[in-house]
Amino acid sequence: MGAMPIPTDSPALDRGLLRDDVYRRLRDAIIDGTFGPGEQLRDLEVAEWLGVSRTPVREALLRLAQAGLVIAQPGRSTIVAPLDQRACREARDVVAAMHELAVHEAVPSMTTADVDEMRAANERFERAIERGDVDAALRADDELHAVPVTIAANRALSAVLDQFSPLVRRAERLRFASSHARESVVRHAELIRLCAAGDAAKASALAFDTFYGLSSEGGDD
Repeated sequence: MGAMPIPTDSPALDRGLLRDDVYRRLRDAIIDGTFGPGEQLRDLEVAEWLGVSRTPVREALLRLAQAGLVIAQPGRSTIVAPLDQRACREARDVVAAMHELAVHEAVPSMTTADVDEMRAANERFERAIERGDVDAALRADDELHAVPVTIAANRALSAVLDQFSPLVRRAERLRFASSHARESVVRHAELIRLCAAGDAAKASALAFDTFYGLSSEGGDD
């Protein structure tokens, strides 16, 4: 195993930033492939990369282990987890169910502004797909689905999504880089239409199918 591939073009975090920022930087680096499967993550090197102490790095690595993104080896380095298809399927099922619940709870309270926010996010998503910008597509997709999650304001639901969404996102990167990404634009548009119509049952069912389908059609079944 070679040395950890520390990126040289990432700005260091301010020392005062919360451990959540360290977690997000590491999580995103694993999702986008900066740190690939099997790579060692040494807390001292990560701390130097981000310009923080080792404590928030260790806390972030524990959270990443709970999310299934890294594997902590007792007495040895932590490594980036391989893309475990069973784990991805299990996380996908839970994430899909949580988004189904979020939409079902949110639709009755949605305003025109909320629907417009989802529509604008889908437009950003489509533009990102057209120019092949997977990172921007993922951000726009997150922003679209965050609207009903925020409206639902279900803390338990949000906690489950925080834990399991990163694993699903890691698999979805492959999907959004493929020709199937255009299908997501259509699904989003239909979801928005159903939300605008106040059809909670059909909208929530489509939300489930959207997340279930995104991860299941990438070849992991």
